[in-house]
Amino acid sequence: MWTKQEKIRTGISLLVIVALLVIAFILSSNLENSTAPISLLIGMSLGLLLERGRFCFFCIFRDGIEDKNTTPLLSVFVAIAVGSIGYTIIFGQFLPDTSTDRLPPVAHIGPVSWVLAVSAFAFGIGMALSGACISGHLYRLGQGYLRAIPALIGTLIGFVLAFLTWNWLYLNAISDAPTIWLPHYVGYSGALLITLGALLLLAFFAIKKGTNSEPIRSAPSASLSLSATLKNLITQRWSPISTGAIVGLVGTIAYLRVEPLGVTRQLSTTARTFMDDNQIGADTLFGLDKVAGCIAVLSETITNNGWLVIGLVGTSFAAALAGGRFKFSKLTVTNSSTALLGGVLLGWGSMTSLGCTIGVLLSGTQAFALSGWVFFAFVFLGSFVGIKLKFHTTG
Repeated sequence: MWTKQEKIRTGISLLVIVALLVIAFILSSNLENSTAPISLLIGMSLGLLLERGRFCFFCIFRDGIEDKNTTPLLSVFVAIAVGSIGYTIIFGQFLPDTSTDRLPPVAHIGPVSWVLAVSAFAFGIGMALSGACISGHLYRLGQGYLRAIPALIGTLIGFVLAFLTWNWLYLNAISDAPTIWLPHYVGYSGALLITLGALLLLAFFAIKKGTNSEPIRSAPSASLSLSATLKNLITQRWSPISTGAIVGLVGTIAYLRVEPLGVTRQLSTTARTFMDDNQIGADTLFGLDKVAGCIAVLSETITNNGWLVIGLVGTSFAAALAGGRFKFSKLTVTNSSTALLGGVLLGWGSMTSLGCTIGVLLSGTQAFALSGWVFFAFVFLGSFVGIKLKFHTTG
């Protein structure tokens, strides 16, 4: 039975969803923002998936490293697998001949250098210090996780620092770094087989090491009524396989309709616009218009990525409230300071890497970019070091 409190929470959540849908409808009437409503709807889908599936990369890594519960890792592997299949179909339409030097339009395929390794490692340490990746902070903000606020402020500071160091790093390492796209060497079929094979090996290793792993499927409900099923969808955590599959599908749709999934473009745009308005840093960022990723632009308005973030946070709040998971966390001087410091590393690492765990790790690996796998490896390594050094216990 639904209690009165549950009905009230669910009603408020539905009002939030309806409000977001109304905003999307209003945006659709503005021809200048033709993709803004789609971005908002994609953000709403992503917010629901991240909140209900607990799709936070740091939480997933921490469960596997600290608790030996590797079941959540399967959601990441499935998301990459499903997205890779979807990207293969789309790439085949946009760029059927992979023997040329061309790359698929706007796909997150970046240069591979020591800078990527260092910035990804810094991002992993930042996750441990702050308690989440950037997408994790955004959806957990909708759950009332107040540490996300100093973490996101620190992220903006990190973006500013990254813009200040970008030109030196670009001229000394990034400009000459190779951009390696697997289909250039083995075609789409070969790239997909290599990706799926790597994911199977990782899944096998994770399952073997997951001595305390939770079951992949939850126990079936005793009742099959519509009311009980709906309540389970709202209150019970979604399975990692289902969550990962739908995340991969949403990533494919996002690339087809707007741009690859990512959550940092609006944040980095805000930081870069602030720097430009206050004449901070260099007037020109070398080569930034020649690389792919969650690249900042100068803008005084909400970008497509900004609408995605609004949809993500709003729907996460609605899902958390309906499921009784919304609760303000406690802020202290210590956990706020570590969140701020971790956020700085998140901002610097994501801008220098040209994206975060959603933009580089997820969208990059789905696009068969070596940069996505390098980012994955060093973010995991940074998280591993941070967890072993107990950086995450300050939260």
